[in-house]
Amino acid sequence: MIAVVNEQSLNRVNAFLAAAAECTQVGDVMSVTPAEIGRELGFPDALSTARAVRALIARRRLEPAQGSYRLLGTEPVDADEKESIGRRSRKPRQPGPGAASEAKTSSGSARYSDLGRAVVDRLVDLGREAAEMRGALRSAREETSELRQARDEAAGRSRTLAEKVRELEARAEMAESNLRTLLATVRASTAEGSVRDAKVTDSEMEAILGVLKGSDATNHAGEDETRATTGA
Repeated sequence: MIAVVNEQSLNRVNAFLAAAAECTQVGDVMSVTPAEIGRELGFPDALSTARAVRALIARRRLEPAQGSYRLLGTEPVDADEKESIGRRSRKPRQPGPGAASEAKTSSGSARYSDLGRAVVDRLVDLGREAAEMRGALRSAREETSELRQARDEAAGRSRTLAEKVRELEARAEMAESNLRTLLATVRASTAEGSVRDAKVTDSEMEAILGVLKGSDATNHAGEDETRATTGA
C-alpha cells in the first residue's frame, strides 16, 4: 500500500525529511517538534504535518522515541516506494469456531491504527501549543527587559536634573551673596554719615536680581560700570 497518493503529498514528505535531516543526525532523536518543522515549511495545517510523519514512519525514515522521533534515514521517498510497516499476512482459514475470535482481532488492529493516528495528531497539536507558549514567553521577557531599561534611563535623567537644580540653586545663592557684598561696598564708598550704614532695600535688590537673571553679557557690563563708579 502507498500512502503518498499524489505529487504534492510526496513533496511535503521529502521536504519534511530534508528539514529534519538538517538539524538531526541519523540515529539521533529530533530536538524540534514536527509542528515547528511544518510551520517552517509552510504546511497548510497540522493534518498535513501528521500525514508526512506517518508516511515517513511507514517507510522507516522515522520511528517514535523518547516522546519525539528518531531519524533512521535521509533517503528521499520515491513515488513507487511501498510501506515497510504493514499488516501481517494471514493464512486463509476455514470458517469454524475461531472465526469470531479472528474477526475480533481484526477489529482490534483497526482500533490500534486509529489510536496511533490520534496519538500522532495529538502530539502535533501539543508541539504547536508548546511552541506558541515559548514564543509568548520570549515576547514577555523582551517587553520586561525594555521596561526595565526605560526605568533605568528615567531614573538617570531624574538624578541628572536633580543635580542641575542643586547646582543652579548654589550658583544663585552665591550670586546673591556677591551682589550684596558688592553693593554694600559701593554704597560705603559713595555715602557719608548714617547713609553709609543703610541696608539695601527689597525693591533695589529685586531690580538688581532682575538684571542678573538676564544674559551674561549684561552681568559683565554691570560689573564694569560698578567698578568705574567705585574708582570715581
